Amino acid sequence: MSPWAPLQQRVFRLLWFAVLASNIGTWMQTVGAQWLLVGLPNAATLVALVQTADTLPDVLFAFPAGALADAFDRRRLLIGLQLFQVVVGAALSALTLTGHINAPILLGFTFLLGAGSAMALSPYQALIPELVPRDQLRAASALGSISINLARAIGPAIAGVLIAQVGVGVVFAINTATFTLLILVLLIWRRPIATASEAPERFFSALRAGGRYVRYSPVTRRMLLRLGLFVIPATAIWALLPLVARELLNLGAEGYGVLLAALGAGAVAGAFAIPYISSKLSPNRMLTGASVVYALAMAVLVTVHHPVAACLVLIPAGAAWVIVIAELNSTIQLFLPGWVRGRGLAAFQIILFGSQAGAALVWGLLASWGGLMESFLVAAGVLLAGTATIFRWPLFDVSGLNRDPSVVWPEPMLVIETDTDTGPILVTVTYTVAPDLQEQFLERMRRLRLSRMRTGAIRWELYRDGEQANQFVEEYTVPSWEEHLRQHHGRLTGADVEIEQDVDRLSDPAPETKHLFPA
Repeated sequence: MSPWAPLQQRVFRLLWFAVLASNIGTWMQTVGAQWLLVGLPNAATLVALVQTADTLPDVLFAFPAGALADAFDRRRLLIGLQLFQVVVGAALSALTLTGHINAPILLGFTFLLGAGSAMALSPYQALIPELVPRDQLRAASALGSISINLARAIGPAIAGVLIAQVGVGVVFAINTATFTLLILVLLIWRRPIATASEAPERFFSALRAGGRYVRYSPVTRRMLLRLGLFVIPATAIWALLPLVARELLNLGAEGYGVLLAALGAGAVAGAFAIPYISSKLSPNRMLTGASVVYALAMAVLVTVHHPVAACLVLIPAGAAWVIVIAELNSTIQLFLPGWVRGRGLAAFQIILFGSQAGAALVWGLLASWGGLMESFLVAAGVLLAGTATIFRWPLFDVSGLNRDPSVVWPEPMLVIETDTDTGPILVTVTYTVAPDLQEQFLERMRRLRLSRMRTGAIRWELYRDGEQANQFVEEYTVPSWEEHLRQHHGRLTGADVEIEQDVDRLSDPAPETKHLFPA
């Protein structure tokens, strides 16, 4: 399949170009903010704090944004968030153009813009499965990476020229203007009523349900672990590149823009190479190879003090970065069931940007205390050490899992009056298992426990009957009858149903289920 296939969908195409323009503006904004600070005392820490201020909101607001994305109209949510960014961007531009900007104000406004971006990312990514066919989701994710990295290649170069010619304030104003493009596209699109009118989950219940899903999904947790082990050391380049340009390579704003452009160009090349590389290597080998290339690039960047050599090294570094991020992002997007996709992607966003926020500050402080070269060499060593753990904690193979929604549950005929708020609900399932099947039964019950917990249960236990040795009783609690109905009507995937059926086949007679309500 062509990597450009999703662009045949009109709404996705318009949104993609609007987001590309916004990403370019964001990178121009970042370069401008960092360049305002490079001449101040403690520049290493202040420059790193720009990235921290930009990415810390992803830790604070991503999961609430994911819950909102799963519960409310994503189109209207995105429009409101873009309007917020227009107001904040306009205020920052005015303060900068009039000379009333300083480091605390700049970092504060960077945080606010980062908050708007963090809140918008989950709703936007959760919209993509509505805009393209499922078999194009991987290509759509790759196009998202291409958009981000085209912006990295174009935005810094434009910013470098504009900063030198007309100043940082104009760069901030251009970034503000890009927010309006996405608003226009969203106003043009009319989301289908049938999709927009689904009954939403309650906000705090949705937060808890999303957290339970991530906690009890081993596949999701493993992907997040691999992401964090890569991003934390790899952030050193993104956080400290302005100082490399100024202190090691003696470059000005234009030169810094060229370095970022080389990094972005390599990322674009990496995005195009993903289909070919994935056809030759397993996901674990892809991540290992890309991480090793990135670590070597970090070491070479600070030991060979020549601008041309730096550009040549940053190209494979950019390719390695996007191969890791895009591969993990597309895999988790394909794996997550629709009901929790926004919250699952929010968890991915928290690890991706939260790791960058914390690590940027750490590498900035280390550079202030020990020097740039030492910081980069330590980061390269940490990355290689984290990469070695892939032999202990590899990605799971999920290629054969059935991720389609499944509704096979006959809703029980209740003889008592109740409503959806009633709870908690205790569900008991009694199994009778022959002695020669009990070891197999217990092993499969471990998988069933995780399925129950990630789809809605808040407690799970398995008991063995003291009077009847072949009888086992499974008990799990859900917060309310509404939550239990959601658990069976929309949250179960084909893989969850297969897990339950594998357990049920070991019981003779068939399991008996009871639903117990508060007396």
